[in-house]
Amino acid sequence: MARGLLQYSASLMSGKDRTEVVLADAAGITRAAKLLADGGLVAVPTETVYGLAARADSAKAVARIYAAKGRPDFNPLIVHVRDADHASLYAEWLPDAELAAMSHWPGPLTLVLPRKPDADLAQAVTAGLPTIAVRAPAHPVMQALLNAVDFPLAAPSANRSGFISPTCAQHVLASLDTQIDLVLDAGPTSAGVESTILAIGRDGAWRELRPGPVDSDALHRHYFDHGMNKRQIPPTSENAIEAPGQLASHYAPGKPVRLGVTTPDADEFYIGFSENAADCTLSAIGNLKEAAARLYDCLHQAARSSKPRIAIAPIPMTGIGRAINDRLARAAAPDDGQQS
Repeated sequence: MARGLLQYSASLMSGKDRTEVVLADAAGITRAAKLLADGGLVAVPTETVYGLAARADSAKAVARIYAAKGRPDFNPLIVHVRDADHASLYAEWLPDAELAAMSHWPGPLTLVLPRKPDADLAQAVTAGLPTIAVRAPAHPVMQALLNAVDFPLAAPSANRSGFISPTCAQHVLASLDTQIDLVLDAGPTSAGVESTILAIGRDGAWRELRPGPVDSDALHRHYFDHGMNKRQIPPTSENAIEAPGQLASHYAPGKPVRLGVTTPDADEFYIGFSENAADCTLSAIGNLKEAAARLYDCLHQAARSSKPRIAIAPIPMTGIGRAINDRLARAAAPDDGQQS
């Protein structure tokens, strides 16, 4: 495929004023950095999903994220940084944050920490909360982009709010074509589900706000003698939004979804696990990591299918299966009008 602008089918484009898509090579990263510096919106690959990046220190740029996604202003954003030193400019870098980052940064772990009062960030990034969500991503393209700019990047998932997260450039264009400036195309993502979000308080309490690729319980046991020294506690309120991905209805394919199905109806698009006789199989060999990587692509296929309903096979509630089941439960939940 020719270097530079990629040509996709007309079904993924909406008119001549379409979003530019470039390869995530050195030239593409340079172009993306210039657009971001000027306040633009760029869809960028991470190891989890594609994110919609803007400079986090610009109120105007951050407002463009909310407008493009149709995202409610009470839902905070994750700030992507190069490393722990970079994060400490914006968050109070607690000792336990250092422990967690030492094991899983760069990687798919977001830390929610007290925000520094003098943090040079747009107020909308934290949605008025006294905390900030920070992550150092492992994807080499995102790392190169962060090293090419002198500001942090706010980057929620690159899709319209409430809908299926994108794991490739085509998924981004399916809902944001013409709404953003550029997509850096690095092919499919590897982890497939969003980062684990772990809140760490000044009192030493750890709270998992969103399950993901990192097992926060195992991480806690590793450092604190199987959980005897410190105690993880649940979020204070099911209605409190402290981080992205906490709303009940999210990741929605726009069709009724039935979970835990072993025998689908004829009018249901069947997403299987360890089954070959499925419209889309998450993992024919029952591998949960493969299932996570394929989850959103299967949901995108189901959304495009002519079948009016979706059925999904049971997924084990172990390891990253917890994150898969979390996303599926939110995809199946009725829309309450407050999408993220």
